[in-house]
Amino acid sequence: MTSAPRLVVVAPDSFKGSLSAVEAAAAMERGVRAAWPDARVVKIPIADGGEGTVEALVSATGGRYETRTVRGPLGRPVEARWGVLGDGRTAVVEMAEASGLTLVPEGRRDPRVASTHGTGQLIRAALDAGFRHIVVGIGGSATNDGGSGMAKALGVRFLDGRGQPLPEGGAALVRVASIDLSGIDPRLAETELLVACDVDNPLTGPRGATAVYGPQKGATPAVVLELDAALERYAEVAREATGRDVARHPGAGAAGGLGAGLLFFTPARLVPGVDLVLDSVRFDDVVRGASLVVTGEGRTDHQTAMGKAPIGVARVAQRHGVPVLLVSGSLGPGAEDVLALGISRIVAAAPPGMPVGEAMSRAAELLEGAVSRSLLG
Repeated sequence: MTSAPRLVVVAPDSFKGSLSAVEAAAAMERGVRAAWPDARVVKIPIADGGEGTVEALVSATGGRYETRTVRGPLGRPVEARWGVLGDGRTAVVEMAEASGLTLVPEGRRDPRVASTHGTGQLIRAALDAGFRHIVVGIGGSATNDGGSGMAKALGVRFLDGRGQPLPEGGAALVRVASIDLSGIDPRLAETELLVACDVDNPLTGPRGATAVYGPQKGATPAVVLELDAALERYAEVAREATGRDVARHPGAGAAGGLGAGLLFFTPARLVPGVDLVLDSVRFDDVVRGASLVVTGEGRTDHQTAMGKAPIGVARVAQRHGVPVLLVSGSLGPGAEDVLALGISRIVAAAPPGMPVGEAMSRAAELLEGAVSRSLLG
């Protein structure tokens, strides 16, 4: 009597700049099969709410994609993809598709005028299609508008002292005098809206949306001060209009304050991104009975241990006593911290000294080889 083939669960995050989570999972599967030809392999590409969330959830659940032309972060039309999960009742929206930093050339990045309006249009598209259970992944934003653009797309009006509508962007919020909620989409009241968020920053202050994330979006030190003051004003007026005091809520500063906008103007709940994704794909059920879990990310360092996607994977695997192999593009300071959090072994896919450009161009090949060698060794 022969034993059943071992079950290996492959669950990587994306390798940013080189492989999507789906592509990384395929490379890892090839590595597993090269080492263990008889293994059963289940691929569950994952994400933490940022880029790749729609693809990971649609792929893992056998769902489908939809597209919508929306307003990009600087106002130009963009084709944005959103998804329907395999359950047929859950829509998933990724703000990076509509308001993401990758949509803006580096020389044109300006968080003073960038808007989340397109993200609101995607939420409206899901509502128009009849969905009342919506997952919103927030991360990778080009914006710093507190989610005001998103709210405008859903019917909220932001007015200055003369009763005139404010233009798009975070800088204009310093002039907000009142917020008119009379036109907000009534369907939101009957919608469950879960927000995948992987940071706990408040809206303003030294750990807020602008101070921490503004510089990578093009904000100079002077612009950081300008935008932080604008968000302070926005939070004050929004609190008066909605009766909700959310500026200090963990995650309010996510995605340039989109977290706060969702909390102010929708029935949203912010939850850890990787946990939401793992729950959506029923990862606990998949891991039960597995022999090994293989996960991965572009770079593992001290930030990984703070709760990035591989740690969420390891937390589930640890509950079932399943060992976890973490294969990363590169290892940085503090990478070994993950060994105390359910990761059994960490491996770098690229050999020491390989130029970054070469490693990224050969990412799939290197990832496949690293997995195969790890299992054989």
